[in-house]
Amino acid sequence: MEFGKNFYWGTATAAYQIEGGRNEDGKGESIWDVYSHRDGAIARGENGDHACDHYHRMSEDVDLMKGLGVNAYRFSLAWSRILPEGTGRLNTKGADFYNRLIDKLLENGITPFLTLYHWDLPQTLQNRGGFLNPEMADWFEEYAERVKELYGDRVKNFMTINEPQCVLGCGYRLGVHAPGIKVSLKEQLSALHNLLKSHGKAARVLKTIKGAEVGYASCGYTYAPASEKKEDIEAAYERTFAFEGENPLGTISSFAEPIFLGKYPKEYYEYGEELLPKITEEDMKLISTPLDFFALNIYEGKKVYRKADGGIGEVEPKPGSPKTQMGWEITPENMYWGPKFLYKRYGKKVYITENGVSLADYVFSDGKIHDTYRTEYLRTYLKELRRAANDGETKIAGYFHWSLMDNFEWAEGYKQRFGLIYVDFETFERLPKDSYYEYAKIVRENGKNL
Repeated sequence: MEFGKNFYWGTATAAYQIEGGRNEDGKGESIWDVYSHRDGAIARGENGDHACDHYHRMSEDVDLMKGLGVNAYRFSLAWSRILPEGTGRLNTKGADFYNRLIDKLLENGITPFLTLYHWDLPQTLQNRGGFLNPEMADWFEEYAERVKELYGDRVKNFMTINEPQCVLGCGYRLGVHAPGIKVSLKEQLSALHNLLKSHGKAARVLKTIKGAEVGYASCGYTYAPASEKKEDIEAAYERTFAFEGENPLGTISSFAEPIFLGKYPKEYYEYGEELLPKITEEDMKLISTPLDFFALNIYEGKKVYRKADGGIGEVEPKPGSPKTQMGWEITPENMYWGPKFLYKRYGKKVYITENGVSLADYVFSDGKIHDTYRTEYLRTYLKELRRAANDGETKIAGYFHWSLMDNFEWAEGYKQRFGLIYVDFETFERLPKDSYYEYAKIVRENGKNL
């Protein structure tokens, strides 16, 4: 048993987390450039000014991808590197960096999967309200048009926005990510609608590229059944797509239902006119612009069962159950049930666009990084994904390991290492870990011997 003939094996990164080059070649400031310098915002007072220095070491990094044998790479563009003010003037030097990256990928047989927005909004646009401003949809549309003009001749796989749950939930509700603000529920719902319209406008633009496939990358908990009983499976499916009135920005359904089904979850409308933004039929038509796939970032999930009274009960993790350095549960079974449920509900092929584990990696006395836990994590999660790919019902199109290399992990700074490649953040030396070679073997065998 293995993955399909045309399966995409890849790795993933994000611009702010790896590029560095904060003020180089005409790049404008992003919200993360500003937020990461705010006192107390980032662990140990760190920032992404240099990150992994990918801006200067891109060619070396693509060579490392080639060594992995992957046939795909998911990366994001730094919006403010291309359009320093967010709109208007094009920064040719910044745009050319991505031209060189794309060309280098293609030369090495690696298919580019391009994410327009992975959290680093130009600060000039945040000064005008960011996602609280209805004009955001027009700004994002202009940006998408530029991306089409610059890269649409070579790039055919696009994601509009990465993890909208985190864009708004962490950035506008909890204030723990850039721009680091906390707004009212009414404003949260307005930002949600503006983000969805932004996605819709960008999707319309990208869909006009010949041969293009377009989606967005979601996160949010998936739920696995406590047993194979029909009632538990139904409970897990129901819970995966449940809308949470107290946390409307955190669930899969808040974004996926309007995008794929053309309407918000029914509970959303119960907020009433005082809280809800104005929503038109034209808005929903725009938001539900047809997409080609569902992209899911999955690290951990939860397990549930059907209670005797018909409700849904959550299974608590066993005492002493393993957790990652991020404090996340290790739940490989969700890599089977999550994609299975998503395909059943939305009928779109599924990409796992992020999956990985943060560990306390360090260089051993033999000069190597022996990350045994990561190789075990990788194999157990992929075994469950392979199970979904072979169930006769679910279409799994690709897997992108997070991350290619250790990087700036947002509010966690550099203390969380997710990479297949170890990075010395003083010298920027790259050193493949044991998991790099293990993943290369899995890719080579198309997941046959997990």
